[in-house]
Amino acid sequence: MSALALSVVLSLVSAVAYAGGAILQERVAATTPDQRYAPLRRGAWWAAIALNGLGALLHVVALAYGPLSLVQPLGALTIVFALPMAAVFVRRRAGATAWRGALMATVGLAGLLSLTSTSDSQTLADAERIMLGLVTGGGVVALTLAAHAVHRHPVVRSVLLACAAGAAFGIASVFTKTVAVDWDQRVGLVEQLPTLGAIAVLAAAGLLLSQAAYRGAGLAAPLSTVTVVNPVVAAAVGLTLFGESFRHGATGTVLALGSGVVAACGLILLTTERIAREAAATVTVAEGGPAPRGGPSAARPGAGTAADETAADAGDGPGTCPADALPAVPSQQPSAAHRRTRPRQPRRRERMVS
Repeated sequence: MSALALSVVLSLVSAVAYAGGAILQERVAATTPDQRYAPLRRGAWWAAIALNGLGALLHVVALAYGPLSLVQPLGALTIVFALPMAAVFVRRRAGATAWRGALMATVGLAGLLSLTSTSDSQTLADAERIMLGLVTGGGVVALTLAAHAVHRHPVVRSVLLACAAGAAFGIASVFTKTVAVDWDQRVGLVEQLPTLGAIAVLAAAGLLLSQAAYRGAGLAAPLSTVTVVNPVVAAAVGLTLFGESFRHGATGTVLALGSGVVAACGLILLTTERIAREAAATVTVAEGGPAPRGGPSAARPGAGTAADETAADAGDGPGTCPADALPAVPSQQPSAAHRRTRPRQPRRRERMVS
């Protein structure tokens, strides 16, 4: 097998691993609503971390055997793999609108990455690293606070958290590249410790924020947002700080901007589709109809989980009225206390008739 073919195979397996990790994260978020960021007691969450780590490792190895212009666009196939995998393994089928949005985001991202050309290996100065770290930290905190300020639309909150996670992952990739370049230039390990610490913090923040993004928003919208924002942020840093550019001059720049618009439209389509589904579910429940297939999470922002769906199907969920909650019907028989307080009637003495 040639090096190019090996890089393609590794990229595809990496995308499958990322998709499996995303599916597990979404299921953990749906079944553990009280633990948004780190459900440490759930084995499925640790399995998702293992799959994400495997995907990252395979992606790095694929970059060692193949060009960046090929490996990076193949990573966008994570969205395309995740939807059918979710339908097969967890019976979570995506509608036609979700498929259109996911494909638009994937095609736009692939076009944008394929038009980005790499330059000679460069690194960042200490001042640039500090500035980039501070700007990233401020942006992630601002997006997280904005997400927590949104209460009525869980999808909007999840997309904001996914944007913060994607930004954290993207800048972690930028710092990883600088460490690799410094390592080739024989920079000591002690001097790289601050950058390695920043990578660890950003990777952990991205993981926790992505876990919280899957709560109440399904799979497609948060996954597409993280998958698009991550390389877009890294590419933006590459264009501004690493001297990278788009291929084919002005024509490539126009095509890259068009690809970015297509990817953004796909994300908007996914977000609005989920919001419309929530609104329809809310109207259905308000009219007294049965809850939709999507479960109570579509009708009750932030509160619906798979556990609620199971409880509702069993007749003990939020839509049922337990026997203890029924009003007590007064009994027709007098109570014991009433019988005790009732005055006694004197007995009539019957005459003996001789």
